[in-house]
Amino acid sequence: MLAQFGNSEQSMTSLDISRLVNSEHPHVRTSIERLAKRGVIQLPPMRKVENNQSLSPNKYTNVYVFTGEQGKLDSITVVAQLCPEFTAAIVKRWYELENQNAVQLPQTFAEALQLAADQARQLELAAPKVQYYDKVVDRSTLLNATQVAQKLGMSAVAMNKLLDDLDVYSRNVKRARVFKQWFIDAGYGELKQTELGYSQPMFTTKGEAWAIEKLVSEGVV
Repeated sequence: MLAQFGNSEQSMTSLDISRLVNSEHPHVRTSIERLAKRGVIQLPPMRKVENNQSLSPNKYTNVYVFTGEQGKLDSITVVAQLCPEFTAAIVKRWYELENQNAVQLPQTFAEALQLAADQARQLELAAPKVQYYDKVVDRSTLLNATQVAQKLGMSAVAMNKLLDDLDVYSRNVKRARVFKQWFIDAGYGELKQTELGYSQPMFTTKGEAWAIEKLVSEGVV
């Protein structure tokens, strides 16, 4: 599954993904381009690689190459859109590539997503600290409901109704959505203010992974 383009850089290509989900490579490339056009993922660079499974005289194929943390998250999003049941497999594969000496690997969908959330949280903690009462939202590490809902293929309104049933939002605050304290204490979300002074609940990357895993496991998406 792994395509190497350098001694230290780990990569996964659109061709690798097509083999993982048993889908035609052109279909996978089209899905990647559509997600990038909608702003859900970043369009990865394209390179030409040898496709040993091709029956064509020209065995070289143009593929999209996912690298780094952004590439890992984007490739997981692509697989979740194409074939949700393979999401755990791609998370597990990335984990294997990055932790060759690890003994315990995730065995379930929930464990794999929790692993992805934990790794994202570690990156958050390693970044410069942003205090809770900051007036301006830091959008480099926080996501609004619309951004999270896009990865589930639904609207923010529809997703928030489902999260209401999961006790994520407080029902005591009118005309605004406010996370319950347990959600904040778990590191899943923060309450911020926009530049215009409006309150806005923002999901951490750990909270995003929790919401996706919860809604998928509940069978609502």
